[in-house]
Amino acid sequence: MTLFDIMGPIMVGPSSSHTAGAARIGLITRKLLGSQPVEAQLMLHGSFAATGRGHGTDRALIAGLLGMGPDDARIPQSFALAEEQGLSFQFRNGVLKDTHPNSVKITAVDASGGRLTVVAASLGGGRVKFTSVDGLPAAFSGEKNTLIIRNEDRVGEVAAMANALSENGVNIASMQLYRDAKGGEALMVVESDESIRPETLEHLRAVEGIRRVTYMDMGGES
Repeated sequence: MTLFDIMGPIMVGPSSSHTAGAARIGLITRKLLGSQPVEAQLMLHGSFAATGRGHGTDRALIAGLLGMGPDDARIPQSFALAEEQGLSFQFRNGVLKDTHPNSVKITAVDASGGRLTVVAASLGGGRVKFTSVDGLPAAFSGEKNTLIIRNEDRVGEVAAMANALSENGVNIASMQLYRDAKGGEALMVVESDESIRPETLEHLRAVEGIRRVTYMDMGGES
């Protein structure tokens, strides 16, 4: 346990798990989508559903989707700001299987029709973990540059990704591979030390068998 875990992040309260963590989940979701959503469906699970409203979890999630961090003083006004900025949203309570008590499922849609569905949990101290992307399992914190590739499960896809990053001087910090079935849909989650250039992302999008490339640059929104 670190001092950060004990003290918690700089934030708008009242809760590091229910407020700060929720804001980070919303913000990372926005970054993965690549733009501000115009529509969001949010399902609260467990403690988020039971006590989230009193802790401002709902307002923090929407604040994050609008681009606010956990320390943004505007978090309590996020519902009104969402209306001003054209973001419609709907909350409901539900049950997610095999998830942390502080979890939420978010489906976000942007103005061009781009859609992203994630499941994420707030672990305490402002730390979060994403456990699902578009129905496939995942495991990443959003603390590093994160590349997510949805592809066909076939020979050569992982090599194409690794070669493209290597040729552009990107060091892979961690890599996870998931698939729904042999020969079906697969997911690569790559965390990198360096930022990935737009032309590298476009190269990956052109590779046969890669269906979608999503990227979050911790230096800014991509």
